[in-house]
Amino acid sequence: MVRTFFPRNRGFNVRASCIKSVSGTRVEDDSSTLDSSRMAYGRFLLPNMFYHSGHASLKFTVSRRELSSQADASSTKDQDDLEDGFSELETPAADSEYGKDEFNDIKDGEEPREELEFSDTEVEPSEKKVRRRAQSEIFKLIDSSPTTSVHVLMDKWVEEGKELSRQDIALAMVNLRRRKLYFKAFQLSEWVVSKSQLEVTERDHATRVDLIAKLRGLHEAEMYIERIPESFKGETVYQTLLASCVAQNNLKKAEETFNKMKDLKFPLTSFVWNQLLLLYKRHDKKKIADVLLMMENENVKPSPFTYKILIDAKGQSKDIDGMDLIVEKMKAQGIEPDIRTKAVLVGHYKTAGLEKKAEDMLKEMEGENLEENSWLGRYLLPLYANLGKADEVGRIWEVCQASPRIEDCLAAIEAFGKLKKIDEAEAVFEMISKRWKLSSKNYSVMLKVYANNKMLAKGKDLIKRMAESGCQIGPLTLDDLVKLHIQAGEVEKADTILQKAIMQSQLKPLIISYIAIMEQYAKRGDVHNSEKILHKIKQAGYTIRLRQYQILVQAYINAKLPAYRIRDSMKADNVFPNRDFANLLAQVDGFRKNPASDLLD
Repeated sequence: MVRTFFPRNRGFNVRASCIKSVSGTRVEDDSSTLDSSRMAYGRFLLPNMFYHSGHASLKFTVSRRELSSQADASSTKDQDDLEDGFSELETPAADSEYGKDEFNDIKDGEEPREELEFSDTEVEPSEKKVRRRAQSEIFKLIDSSPTTSVHVLMDKWVEEGKELSRQDIALAMVNLRRRKLYFKAFQLSEWVVSKSQLEVTERDHATRVDLIAKLRGLHEAEMYIERIPESFKGETVYQTLLASCVAQNNLKKAEETFNKMKDLKFPLTSFVWNQLLLLYKRHDKKKIADVLLMMENENVKPSPFTYKILIDAKGQSKDIDGMDLIVEKMKAQGIEPDIRTKAVLVGHYKTAGLEKKAEDMLKEMEGENLEENSWLGRYLLPLYANLGKADEVGRIWEVCQASPRIEDCLAAIEAFGKLKKIDEAEAVFEMISKRWKLSSKNYSVMLKVYANNKMLAKGKDLIKRMAESGCQIGPLTLDDLVKLHIQAGEVEKADTILQKAIMQSQLKPLIISYIAIMEQYAKRGDVHNSEKILHKIKQAGYTIRLRQYQILVQAYINAKLPAYRIRDSMKADNVFPNRDFANLLAQVDGFRKNPASDLLD
């Protein structure tokens, strides 16, 4: 079997091989190369959009193009730093794996995922007003009975002869997922499939695949697919599995799923390619050009979400000119950047020191009449705060508080916290606590303010208040609690809190919680505890990346100790050093010889 693969290459320059057909297969002719800086990439790819230095080649087969990943020994430090998802657009891996009945929301600055009718991240906020306010009667029933099994509630619903419609079930599912009540959503989907009150569709099975992946992991989701009747094992089910692999940052499993879809001859829509782009934006951005070229060969046009990914990838690479060119190309295709995309642009302009461009974009986002579009406040408030524009934050909040929504209020708390206006942040928090029943996510925003401003006592009081209100402490709140203690210099206490949470509630912490603690141990040169945290990350089921070994090696360097078995450990974890890390690793190589040892030998 001949495989198509993404080779180990550098940069965004695409070396597109001439393809010749020989005896039913295609072979690569290295005598002809096409530089991407001159390449007219169909009707939609900007000629030099992903041009850098170096080259990449692609090999094709007639039957299929499969993907395989081998860690690149020459990948840059910037790429390695992205793997845990710390960009303006991204959320950490496995954020979605919350425990039963946990309804923490995704962290601020989440990466909008393009999902299969499971979310509305691609809908302009102004168009969501009706949908956001809509709640099904079934959702109200489930939400008002948090301790009762959904199966019991739904059986009673049917016994009482109440109407059961596909629309109400779908809306209930949307509401449950939006609140991150994944276990309840899973119970509802299980009831729908098992009770046969409604005609079961492939989408019902796809929904279960997604929820199983979130709650029980990808392996269980795959096992469920094996049990699905063949008539329901369609494109939607596998697209859902692919999206789940990407959401959990599982590169190997995502590529296997993509290849499976190729084998099954499912159509490769822009949704499928966007999943790959998301994956490689995090793990190996030089492969983005390869994916785009393959999209062109498959005659798949980019969606607005495709452009959004490319914009963020260029911004992360600090190529602002390239990012602006993508925006121009996007507009030339008749696609206007939405509010989320503009927010990403603002963030990258700010990071690049282009504050004037950032402010101009914010004014464009605001438009002519903020009073009529006050929902924009949730985006504008934290962005202006990032620029240190206290007057603008105050002005926008004055408009929003005339008719506040909870999203606007949370954005105001975040913004005032960034500006170190703690009294103002607390005033907004007290206001929403009187108007709404607060969730863990709501408390988490205020807790983050205290953590970032090293206000340990107030943070502890807020946690007690949160527990008294009946809110559960989930992964996001736990992460804020960990960082609250780290900011106060209480690293051991943060470590203890993390371990207690795991023991008491079988909670799976976010990987960034582990990394935050590991970094503090490494700064101290505490090799023992750094290695212990690395082991805990493995136990939690996370894939070990180069970033974790970078931290561990720094612990050895700070402790001035040799690391004898670290290369073997990296090999076992399928982690390969890049050039910068190889130089770092040499400093702790216990078997390295120096001029003095040569003389003594």
